[in-house]
Amino acid sequence: MSSPPLRFPHINSLHPVPAAPERGVVTDRLPARVAAALWRGDQTGTPVAAVRSSGFAALDAELPGGGWPCHAVTELLMPQSGTLEWRLLAPLLRDVCAAGRTVVAVGPPRPPHLPGLCLQGVPQRQLVWVQADTPAERLWASEQLVRANSCGVLVAWLLQVRPEQIRRLQALAAGHEGPVFLCRPSAAAQESSAAPLRVLARVGPDWTLRLDIVKRKGPPLDTSLSLPSVPGGLDSIMTPRLRFPSRWMTQDTSHEVDHAVVRTPSSAPHQPRRPGTVHH
Repeated sequence: MSSPPLRFPHINSLHPVPAAPERGVVTDRLPARVAAALWRGDQTGTPVAAVRSSGFAALDAELPGGGWPCHAVTELLMPQSGTLEWRLLAPLLRDVCAAGRTVVAVGPPRPPHLPGLCLQGVPQRQLVWVQADTPAERLWASEQLVRANSCGVLVAWLLQVRPEQIRRLQALAAGHEGPVFLCRPSAAAQESSAAPLRVLARVGPDWTLRLDIVKRKGPPLDTSLSLPSVPGGLDSIMTPRLRFPSRWMTQDTSHEVDHAVVRTPSSAPHQPRRPGTVHH
Protein backbone atom coordinates (compact mmCIF):
# COMPACT_ATOMS: atom_id res chain seq x y z
CA MET A 1 0.00 0.00 0.00
CA SER A 2 1.55 3.27 -1.10
CA SER A 3 1.66 6.21 1.27
CA PRO A 4 -0.29 9.35 0.36
CA PRO A 5 1.69 12.26 -1.08
CA LEU A 6 2.96 14.84 1.36
CA ARG A 7 1.16 18.16 1.33
CA PHE A 8 2.25 21.42 2.87
CA PRO A 9 -0.73 23.71 2.71
CA HIS A 10 0.90 26.31 4.95
CA ILE A 11 3.58 26.97 2.36
CA ASN A 12 1.13 27.88 -0.39
CA SER A 13 -1.20 29.82 1.87
CA LEU A 14 1.27 31.74 4.02
CA HIS A 15 4.33 32.09 1.75
CA PRO A 16 3.23 32.33 -1.87
CA VAL A 17 6.02 32.49 -4.42
CA PRO A 18 5.97 35.96 -6.00
CA ALA A 19 5.84 36.18 -9.76
CA ALA A 20 8.87 37.50 -11.64
CA PRO A 21 8.74 41.30 -11.79
CA GLU A 22 8.32 42.91 -15.15
CA ARG A 23 11.17 44.75 -16.80
CA GLY A 24 11.74 48.11 -15.13
CA VAL A 25 9.66 47.41 -11.99
CA VAL A 26 12.72 46.76 -9.82
CA THR A 27 14.53 49.91 -10.88
CA ASP A 28 11.38 51.99 -10.29
CA ARG A 29 11.37 50.99 -6.61
CA LEU A 30 15.04 51.81 -6.08
CA PRO A 31 16.38 55.21 -5.06
CA ALA A 32 17.28 57.40 -8.00
CA ARG A 33 21.00 57.27 -7.25
CA VAL A 34 21.02 53.47 -7.05
CA ALA A 35 18.87 53.06 -10.16
CA ALA A 36 21.25 55.31 -12.13
CA ALA A 37 24.18 53.08 -11.19
CA LEU A 38 22.37 49.86 -12.15
CA TRP A 39 23.36 48.37 -15.47
CA ARG A 40 21.84 45.47 -17.39
CA GLY A 41 24.00 43.21 -19.51
CA ASP A 42 21.93 43.80 -22.67
CA GLN A 43 22.27 47.57 -22.53
CA THR A 44 25.14 49.88 -23.39
CA GLY A 45 26.49 50.81 -19.99
CA THR A 46 26.31 54.33 -18.63
CA PRO A 47 29.22 54.72 -16.22
CA VAL A 48 28.91 56.73 -13.04
CA ALA A 49 32.22 58.47 -13.79
CA ALA A 50 32.42 61.42 -16.15
CA VAL A 51 33.15 61.16 -19.86
CA ARG A 52 34.63 63.49 -22.45
CA SER A 53 33.33 63.72 -25.98
CA SER A 54 35.50 62.12 -28.64
CA GLY A 55 34.55 64.79 -31.16
CA PHE A 56 32.95 62.20 -33.46
CA ALA A 57 29.16 61.93 -33.17
CA ALA A 58 29.09 58.39 -34.56
CA LEU A 59 31.66 57.22 -32.01
CA ASP A 60 30.04 58.98 -29.06
CA ALA A 61 26.76 57.24 -29.90
CA GLU A 62 28.43 53.84 -29.40
CA LEU A 63 30.56 54.62 -26.36
CA PRO A 64 29.07 54.01 -22.89
CA GLY A 65 28.06 57.35 -21.46
CA GLY A 66 28.57 59.11 -24.80
CA GLY A 67 32.33 59.70 -24.81
CA TRP A 68 35.78 58.62 -23.73
CA PRO A 69 35.57 57.45 -20.11
CA CYS A 70 37.39 59.26 -17.31
CA HIS A 71 38.64 57.41 -14.22
CA ALA A 72 39.35 54.40 -16.45
CA VAL A 73 41.82 52.95 -18.93
CA THR A 74 41.03 52.80 -22.65
CA GLU A 75 43.08 50.68 -25.02
CA LEU A 76 43.78 51.90 -28.55
CA LEU A 77 44.83 48.98 -30.74
CA MET A 78 46.66 49.95 -33.94
CA PRO A 79 48.40 47.99 -36.70
CA GLN A 80 51.18 50.61 -36.69
CA SER A 81 51.93 52.81 -33.70
CA GLY A 82 52.59 56.52 -33.83
CA THR A 83 50.28 57.74 -36.61
CA LEU A 84 46.57 57.08 -36.13
CA GLU A 85 46.50 57.82 -32.41
CA TRP A 86 46.92 61.56 -32.91
CA ARG A 87 44.24 61.70 -35.61
CA LEU A 88 41.76 59.77 -33.47
CA LEU A 89 42.40 61.77 -30.30
CA ALA A 90 42.85 65.20 -31.90
CA PRO A 91 39.34 66.54 -31.06
CA LEU A 92 39.66 65.39 -27.44
CA LEU A 93 43.16 66.85 -27.03
CA ARG A 94 41.98 70.17 -28.48
CA ASP A 95 39.16 70.41 -25.93
CA VAL A 96 41.44 69.46 -23.06
CA CYS A 97 43.98 72.11 -24.01
CA ALA A 98 41.23 74.70 -24.42
CA ALA A 99 40.24 73.97 -20.81
CA GLY A 100 43.79 74.77 -19.68
CA ARG A 101 44.93 71.20 -18.97
CA THR A 102 48.04 69.47 -20.28
CA VAL A 103 48.47 66.44 -22.52
CA VAL A 104 51.18 63.94 -21.59
CA ALA A 105 52.60 61.45 -24.11
CA VAL A 106 54.71 58.64 -22.64
CA GLY A 107 57.12 56.83 -24.95
CA PRO A 108 55.70 57.60 -28.41
CA PRO A 109 57.51 55.59 -31.10
CA ARG A 110 58.07 58.77 -33.11
CA PRO A 111 58.66 62.32 -31.88
CA PRO A 112 55.39 64.28 -31.85
CA HIS A 113 55.02 66.58 -34.85
CA LEU A 114 54.60 69.89 -33.06
CA PRO A 115 53.49 72.02 -36.07
CA GLY A 116 50.79 69.49 -36.91
CA LEU A 117 49.61 69.30 -33.31
CA CYS A 118 49.47 73.10 -33.13
CA LEU A 119 47.19 73.11 -36.16
CA GLN A 120 44.98 70.60 -34.32
CA GLY A 121 44.70 72.92 -31.33
CA VAL A 122 47.40 71.40 -29.12
CA PRO A 123 49.90 74.17 -28.24
CA GLN A 124 53.49 73.22 -27.58
CA ARG A 125 53.42 74.60 -24.04
CA GLN A 126 50.59 72.23 -23.09
CA LEU A 127 52.21 69.07 -24.45
CA VAL A 128 54.58 67.08 -22.25
CA TRP A 129 56.64 64.41 -23.99
CA VAL A 130 58.15 61.79 -21.68
CA GLN A 131 60.94 60.01 -23.54
CA ALA A 132 61.00 56.48 -22.11
CA ASP A 133 62.95 53.93 -24.10
CA THR A 134 62.31 50.62 -22.32
CA PRO A 135 58.96 48.96 -21.48
CA ALA A 136 59.78 49.17 -17.76
CA GLU A 137 60.39 52.93 -18.00
CA ARG A 138 57.14 53.51 -19.89
CA LEU A 139 55.15 51.49 -17.38
CA TRP A 140 56.76 53.21 -14.37
CA ALA A 141 56.21 56.70 -15.80
CA SER A 142 52.59 55.91 -16.66
CA GLU A 143 51.85 54.61 -13.18
CA GLN A 144 53.39 57.69 -11.51
CA LEU A 145 51.46 60.10 -13.73
CA VAL A 146 48.15 58.31 -13.21
CA ARG A 147 48.70 58.14 -9.46
CA ALA A 148 49.54 61.86 -9.30
CA ASN A 149 46.52 62.91 -11.40
CA SER A 150 48.71 65.59 -12.94
CA CYS A 151 47.38 65.87 -16.52
CA GLY A 152 44.19 66.24 -18.48
CA VAL A 153 44.88 63.29 -20.80
CA LEU A 154 47.55 60.62 -20.62
CA VAL A 155 48.57 58.72 -23.78
CA ALA A 156 51.08 55.93 -23.16
CA TRP A 157 52.57 53.56 -25.71
CA LEU A 158 52.85 50.24 -23.88
CA LEU A 159 53.73 47.82 -26.64
CA GLN A 160 54.83 45.12 -24.20
CA VAL A 161 52.68 44.90 -21.10
CA ARG A 162 51.26 42.02 -19.06
CA PRO A 163 47.58 41.63 -18.05
CA GLU A 164 48.33 42.16 -14.35
CA GLN A 165 50.09 45.43 -15.18
CA ILE A 166 47.05 46.70 -17.06
CA ARG A 167 44.90 45.63 -14.11
CA ARG A 168 47.07 47.73 -11.78
CA LEU A 169 46.83 50.73 -14.11
CA GLN A 170 43.05 50.33 -14.24
CA ALA A 171 42.92 50.39 -10.45
CA LEU A 172 45.08 53.52 -10.33
CA ALA A 173 43.02 55.22 -13.06
CA ALA A 174 40.00 55.28 -10.73
CA GLY A 175 41.58 58.34 -9.11
CA HIS A 176 42.55 60.05 -12.38
CA GLU A 177 40.13 62.74 -13.51
CA GLY A 178 41.01 62.58 -17.21
CA PRO A 179 41.02 59.72 -19.73
CA VAL A 180 43.98 57.33 -19.79
CA PHE A 181 44.86 55.75 -23.14
CA LEU A 182 47.16 52.78 -23.65
CA CYS A 183 48.38 52.37 -27.24
CA ARG A 184 49.06 48.75 -28.07
CA PRO A 185 49.51 46.66 -31.27
CA SER A 186 46.40 45.31 -32.96
CA ALA A 187 47.51 41.72 -32.24
CA ALA A 188 46.76 42.39 -28.56
CA ALA A 189 43.04 42.31 -29.37
CA GLN A 190 43.18 38.53 -28.90
CA GLU A 191 44.50 38.91 -25.34
CA SER A 192 42.47 39.47 -22.19
CA SER A 193 42.59 42.91 -20.62
CA ALA A 194 41.15 44.66 -17.58
CA ALA A 195 40.50 47.81 -19.62
CA PRO A 196 36.72 48.38 -19.81
CA LEU A 197 36.99 49.89 -23.30
CA ARG A 198 39.10 48.60 -26.19
CA VAL A 199 39.05 50.13 -29.68
CA LEU A 200 40.73 48.77 -32.80
CA ALA A 201 41.58 51.49 -35.36
CA ARG A 202 42.94 51.25 -38.88
CA VAL A 203 43.16 53.38 -42.00
CA GLY A 204 40.06 53.69 -44.17
CA PRO A 205 39.47 55.15 -47.65
CA ASP A 206 39.25 58.87 -48.31
CA TRP A 207 41.07 60.00 -45.14
CA THR A 208 38.79 58.07 -42.81
CA LEU A 209 39.43 55.93 -39.77
CA ARG A 210 37.83 52.50 -39.48
CA LEU A 211 37.03 51.66 -35.87
CA ASP A 212 35.94 48.41 -34.26
CA ILE A 213 34.90 48.46 -30.62
CA VAL A 214 36.43 45.22 -29.40
CA LYS A 215 35.22 45.59 -25.83
CA ARG A 216 32.78 47.88 -24.09
CA LYS A 217 30.31 47.80 -21.21
CA GLY A 218 27.28 46.42 -22.98
CA PRO A 219 26.47 44.33 -26.05
CA PRO A 220 29.20 43.97 -28.69
CA LEU A 221 29.19 46.18 -31.76
CA ASP A 222 29.09 44.04 -34.88
CA THR A 223 29.63 46.82 -37.40
CA SER A 224 32.65 49.04 -38.04
CA LEU A 225 32.56 52.81 -37.67
CA SER A 226 33.89 55.15 -40.36
CA LEU A 227 35.12 58.47 -38.99
CA PRO A 228 36.27 61.41 -41.15
CA SER A 229 39.78 62.36 -40.09
CA VAL A 230 41.78 64.71 -42.28
CA PRO A 231 45.18 65.56 -40.75
CA GLY A 232 45.51 69.06 -39.38
CA GLY A 233 46.50 71.75 -41.84
CA LEU A 234 45.32 69.82 -44.91
CA ASP A 235 41.58 70.35 -44.59
CA SER A 236 41.63 73.91 -45.92
CA ILE A 237 43.94 73.27 -48.89
CA MET A 238 42.70 69.90 -50.14
CA THR A 239 41.12 69.69 -53.56
CA PRO A 240 38.15 67.37 -54.16
CA ARG A 241 40.43 64.94 -55.98
CA LEU A 242 42.73 64.68 -52.98
CA ARG A 243 39.92 64.59 -50.43
CA PHE A 244 38.04 61.73 -52.12
CA PRO A 245 40.64 59.80 -54.12
CA SER A 246 38.48 56.68 -54.31
CA ARG A 247 35.90 58.51 -56.42
CA TRP A 248 38.47 59.21 -59.11
CA MET A 249 39.86 55.73 -59.32
CA THR A 250 38.86 53.50 -62.22
CA GLN A 251 36.28 51.01 -61.02
CA ASP A 252 37.08 48.42 -63.72
CA THR A 253 40.63 47.31 -63.15
CA SER A 254 40.58 44.84 -66.03
CA HIS A 255 42.64 45.89 -69.04
CA GLU A 256 44.23 44.29 -72.04
CA VAL A 257 47.88 43.45 -71.79
CA ASP A 258 50.03 43.18 -74.88
CA HIS A 259 52.07 40.05 -74.60
CA ALA A 260 55.53 40.82 -75.87
CA VAL A 261 57.71 38.12 -77.23
CA VAL A 262 60.30 37.24 -74.65
CA ARG A 263 63.24 35.27 -75.81
CA THR A 264 64.41 32.64 -73.41
CA PRO A 265 67.98 31.34 -73.45
CA SER A 266 66.78 28.22 -75.27
CA SER A 267 64.99 30.20 -78.01
CA ALA A 268 67.51 32.99 -78.40
CA PRO A 269 69.86 32.65 -81.33
CA HIS A 270 73.21 31.27 -80.43
CA GLN A 271 75.87 33.92 -80.06
CA PRO A 272 79.43 32.76 -80.43
CA ARG A 273 81.51 33.37 -77.36
CA ARG A 274 84.31 35.78 -77.90
CA PRO A 275 87.63 35.08 -76.35
CA GLY A 276 88.19 37.00 -73.11
CA THR A 277 84.49 37.84 -72.42
CA VAL A 278 82.21 36.62 -69.66
CA HIS A 279 78.51 35.97 -70.36
CA HIS A 280 76.05 36.13 -67.45
